[in-house]
Amino acid sequence: MIRVMIVDDHLIVREGLRLILETAEMIEIVGEAVDGADCLRLVSEMRPEVILMDLQMPRMDGITAIGHLRRDHPEIAIVILTTYNEDDLMVSGLQAGARGYLLKDSSRENLLDAIQAAAKGETLLKPEILARVLSAPRPDPKPVSAPLAESPLTERELEVLGAAARGERSKEIAYRLGITERTVKAHLQSIYQKFGVDSRAAAVAIAAQKGLLEE
Repeated sequence: MIRVMIVDDHLIVREGLRLILETAEMIEIVGEAVDGADCLRLVSEMRPEVILMDLQMPRMDGITAIGHLRRDHPEIAIVILTTYNEDDLMVSGLQAGARGYLLKDSSRENLLDAIQAAAKGETLLKPEILARVLSAPRPDPKPVSAPLAESPLTERELEVLGAAARGERSKEIAYRLGITERTVKAHLQSIYQKFGVDSRAAAVAIAAQKGLLEE
């Protein structure tokens, strides 16, 4: 069973997600929160494995809450709930430490796949969502040029990250590139270290902002 917590300030969204998730045998809904502050207050008691996190909420927004959770509860996987007009917030949330994201109008199958992937430490990066990350406004290149010069990704790391951005799992990447799954994970860890992140989603978001991924 995957313990899931829903964080959203709209009752109708929480109820809709609950109705969907209650029909999944492998998921247990352990709690709901109306904003980031409420989430932080309840998380130790609820002990979720995966949190579905809205971004725009009163009192404390999702990005702020994600930062606190990544620092105090790094074992919890966070999946962003986003709408089509929140591209900049979505990228910021991934950079803050969320392990995945999905649209609020996602299908039941995509929702369950995203939760299962997050619980396993993986991320399902849908092509249509990746396209929005890639097309999001990029920051001034001057601040990011120095880190890239100091720790550039190798050609193989770019291949691995590109495959991860397309939603391929470690086994699939290893098979296609003709390397072992352990080597794929080593490349990912190297990428995480260079970018200062700990998830595929965050690495892809940063790489997209730096212009390292092709649309």
